[in-house]
Amino acid sequence: MDYRKTLNLPQTDFSMRAGLAQKEPQLLAQWEKEGIYQKIREKASSRKKTFVLHDGPPYANGDIHIGHALNKILKDFIVKYKTMQGFDSLYLPGWDCHGLPIEHQLLKEMKIDKSKVGCVPFRKKAHDYAMKYVSIQRDQFKRLGIFGEWDNPYLTLSPEYEYWILTSFAKLHRGGYVYRGLKPVNWCAHCETALAEAEVEYDDHVSPSVYVKFKVNNSQELKGLPQDKDLFLLIWTTTPWTLIANVAVAVQGGYTYAIVDIGKDLCMIEKSLIDSVLSKKGIKEFRIVKELKGGELQKLTYAHPLVSRSACPVVEVDYVTKEEGTGLVHTAPGHGQEDYETGVKYNLEKVMPVDDRGKFTDYAGEFKGLFVFKANEKIVERLSENGILFHSENISHSYPHCWRCKKPIIFRATEQWFLNIDHKGLRAQLKDAIKNDITWIPPVGMERILAMVAMRPDWCLSRQRYWGVPIPAVVCEGCGDKQKLYPEVIEHFAEIVRQEGTNAWFEKNIAELIPPGFKCPQCGKGNFQKTYDILDVWFDSGVSHQAVIKPMMKKDLPVAMYLEGSDQHRGWFQSSLIPSIAMDGRPPYEAVLTHGFVVDGQGRKMSKSLGNVISPQDIVNQSGADILRLWVASSNYNEDIRISKEILERLIDGYRKIRNTVRFLLGNLNGFNPEKDRVPYDQLLDIDRWALHRLAWTLNFVNGGYKHYDFSKVYRGIYSFCNEDLSSIYLDIIKDRLYTSASGSSKHHSAQTVLFEILNVLVRIMAPLLSFTAQEIFEVMPKTSGLKAAANVHLLEWPVEFPQWNNPVVENKLKSVIEEYRPKVLKSLEEKRQSGLIGSSLDAKVIFRASNKKILEYLEDLKADLPSYFIVSQVETEKADGPLEIVIGKADGEKCPRCWNYRQDVGEDHDHPSLCGRCARVVKELEHAKQKNG
Repeated sequence: MDYRKTLNLPQTDFSMRAGLAQKEPQLLAQWEKEGIYQKIREKASSRKKTFVLHDGPPYANGDIHIGHALNKILKDFIVKYKTMQGFDSLYLPGWDCHGLPIEHQLLKEMKIDKSKVGCVPFRKKAHDYAMKYVSIQRDQFKRLGIFGEWDNPYLTLSPEYEYWILTSFAKLHRGGYVYRGLKPVNWCAHCETALAEAEVEYDDHVSPSVYVKFKVNNSQELKGLPQDKDLFLLIWTTTPWTLIANVAVAVQGGYTYAIVDIGKDLCMIEKSLIDSVLSKKGIKEFRIVKELKGGELQKLTYAHPLVSRSACPVVEVDYVTKEEGTGLVHTAPGHGQEDYETGVKYNLEKVMPVDDRGKFTDYAGEFKGLFVFKANEKIVERLSENGILFHSENISHSYPHCWRCKKPIIFRATEQWFLNIDHKGLRAQLKDAIKNDITWIPPVGMERILAMVAMRPDWCLSRQRYWGVPIPAVVCEGCGDKQKLYPEVIEHFAEIVRQEGTNAWFEKNIAELIPPGFKCPQCGKGNFQKTYDILDVWFDSGVSHQAVIKPMMKKDLPVAMYLEGSDQHRGWFQSSLIPSIAMDGRPPYEAVLTHGFVVDGQGRKMSKSLGNVISPQDIVNQSGADILRLWVASSNYNEDIRISKEILERLIDGYRKIRNTVRFLLGNLNGFNPEKDRVPYDQLLDIDRWALHRLAWTLNFVNGGYKHYDFSKVYRGIYSFCNEDLSSIYLDIIKDRLYTSASGSSKHHSAQTVLFEILNVLVRIMAPLLSFTAQEIFEVMPKTSGLKAAANVHLLEWPVEFPQWNNPVVENKLKSVIEEYRPKVLKSLEEKRQSGLIGSSLDAKVIFRASNKKILEYLEDLKADLPSYFIVSQVETEKADGPLEIVIGKADGEKCPRCWNYRQDVGEDHDHPSLCGRCARVVKELEHAKQKNG
C-alpha cells in the first residue's frame, strides 16, 4: 500500500513564488472592477469616529520619486489601519499645480526663458503640463496599492480651489495681515523672482572672504590717538558685492574694541579677535593704542569705500558675535533681514543697486551692468587699488541656493506683498499652538518648528512669475503709482475665477475685473491699472484647510493629522498653520508626523551625478509594490532612510520567510471548515494554546506599533512571530500531528483551529502594510460566513483580542521545555548528526539525566508530548548524580514508513505489519471511512 496517500500533506493554491510584479496589476484591476474602494467608503462613511489625514500635495512636474513613494505609503498604512479600526478615514489626495517648480520644468522642456513666451499662452501650456503629470502620478501612486479618492482629487489649479485661495487672501487682508513693503527677500536672479524660505536650499559655494578698511572721518572725536595716522574700521564680509549698498557699520555695545597700531594705520577691531585677524596678514608686531566700549563708537562716521557717500554712521546692535570676523559688521539694509531691521531702527537709507536679473544699476558707477557674483573680483581689485583691502582669500561655505535652478541666490530689497507675522499677536499665537495644541511625532519636531517660527521674517506672498494665482492688486491712477489691494476687488475677482479660472485676470480688461461702480476709497476715482504678481505657491497649498477640508471633505478643523517630510517644518506645516490661526484662531491639525529623507546605502543624498538614484517604478516592476511597502514598513522613518539593492534583497528574503510561513498555514488548512471543525479553546492541546498565547502577545505588540505609528515595530512583530514562534517552534512541533493524524480527529482539528486563528489575525494585521499579499492570502484561506461576506481583505475589521488567548498558565507550563530545554536538545541533536550517529532527528532518543527532583518531575509530567516538542522518536528521564545532562542515543524499535518515527510496536498490526500502532489505527480509520462513503 502507498501510505503516502494516507498522509495529510499540505495543499494550497498559494504559490511559493510570489510573482508580485505580475499579480499586483491583476488585483488592482479586480479591485477597480468590483469597486472595492467605494465599498470601503460606503461602510466607513456612516461611522461616528473620524480620522482625517490631510494630504500634502506634491508638485505635478514629473514622475514620482522614492521620497514620494515613502510619503504616500506611510499615509496609506495609517488610513488603512484607522479604517479597519472602525474610523471614517477619508483620504483625499491632492496636487500642487502652480508655481516655480512647474514653470521651471516646463521652460526647461520648451528650451526657452520666460521673456520669450506670452503670459496667457504659457499659462495654458502650464495647465496642460500639470494635468499631464497629475494623471501620470495618480497611476503611479495607485500602482503602489494606495487607496484614496483618486477620481476626485483636489487640484490647486481648479477654479473652485483658486476661488478659496482668493477668498482666504481677502479674509487675511480684511484682518489687516497683508501689507505692501520694501524689504529684503530671497531673490533668484536666474528665475527673476522672490523665493519663500522653503524654496531655498543650502549647498557649498566658494566666496571671496575680504577684510576691508573703512576710513573714519572724525577720529579727532577720540582723544589720545596719534595724529599722523589714519583710523580705519576693519570689517569682514563674504559678499563684497553688497559693499556697494553699505550705509553703516554695526557694533555690539557691550564689547570691548581696541584701536590697534599696525605700523602705517590704526585699525579698530574687537579686542578678543585681534590675534586671529592680524594673523591673516602675518602681522605679529602691533600695539593697542586705546580701548573703548562699542557704545562709544557711535560718535564716529566713515567714508564709503566705493561710492560717493561721505558720512556713514556707526550703529549699535545686539546680533554681532565674536565667532568670526572683526566684531564690526558692514550693514546694507537692502541686502539682509537683520540689516533691514537695523535700517528701520536708525532710519537708514535702503539702497538697492541691483536689478531683477542680479545686475548692478547706475548707482554702482563703474560696476554698472555686472552680475553681482562676477562683480566680486573687480570690486576686490578696486578695494586693493584704493589701498583699503586689508586681506582677501577664497573660502568654501554653505550658501543659500534656489531649489529649482540650483543657482546661488541673493538677498535683495524689493517691493512685495507680505503677511505680517506679528499682527494681532499672531507669532505668539503660533508658538502657543505649537507648544500646547499639537502633537509632534517625533517630539523633536516641536522644538524645530518653534525655533523657525520664532525667528522667521514676515511671509513674502508675491512672486514675479507667470504660472499661479494672480494677486488682484491694482494701481489707482488717481492716487499715483502705488499698488493697492481692495477686499471688494479680491472677492469680486474670486467669483469670476470660480466660473472662469484665473486666466481671466490676464484676458479681461480691468473694468471687467473690478466690481461695477467701484471707486477708490482714498481719492474717489474709478480708473485703475492691473498688476501682474502672482501668489506664493506655498499660500496655495497652505490654505488647503479652507479649500479642501471644509468644502470638499465637509470636516471641521482641526483634522487628525498632517504627514510630510521633515523639511516641511519650514514649508507646508508653517504655511498651513499661519493662515489657519489668523483666520480661524486654531491650528488646522491635531498632530504632525514627519519622516526623514531617502538616501543610498552609504547614507549619501541621491543624485543623478552619483548614479545612486533608485526609482520606485523600477522596484515595483522588478519585485512588486509590496516589497517597496515592506521597505517603508521596516524603516525607522524618524531619521534618513537608506535604500540600496542589498537592503532590498534582505527585505525580499524577509518577505519570502513570511510568505512561506503563510503558505504552510494555508497548505495545512486544506479541507478545514472553520464553522464546523473549530475546536473549543478548552479542548485544545497545550502547545496549541501556547501558540494562541504567542498570537495574543504579537497582536498586542503590533497594536502598539500601529497606535504609535511605529511601523518598523509592526514589521518586527509580524516577522518574528512568523519566523520564530511559528516556523522555528510551533509549526515544527505540530508538523507530525498535522501530517499523520486522522484528518477528522480532534488532535488534527485542534492544530488546524489554531492555524486558522493565526491566519485570520495575520491577514488583517498585514493588510495595511502588505496590501496585495494580504488579499492574495484572503482569497484562498478558509472562511467563515462573515469572512465570505467581506469579499475583500480591506473590508475586514481589525482583529479582536480574545482574553482567554492570553494564557500565562500554559506559557509558564511550557516555558522551560520550549525556551530552555528545546534549544539545548536541538544543539545536541545537530552535534550527533554531524558526527554520523543519527541522520534525521527522528532517529534519536533523548535521555534527561539529573539529580534535581523538580526537573525530573516537570519533564515526566510532559513526557507524552516531549517527543513532538523535540522532533525525536522517544524521550526518557533518569535519576542521576550531578546537574542536568542531555544524552542523545539511537531510538528504540523500528522505523515506521508512514510517520518516520521509531516505535517498538511496529509490526504488531497484522493488516499493516510495517506500520507503528498509531499509524495503523489511522489508516484503518481512513479505510473504514472510505467504505462507509462508498
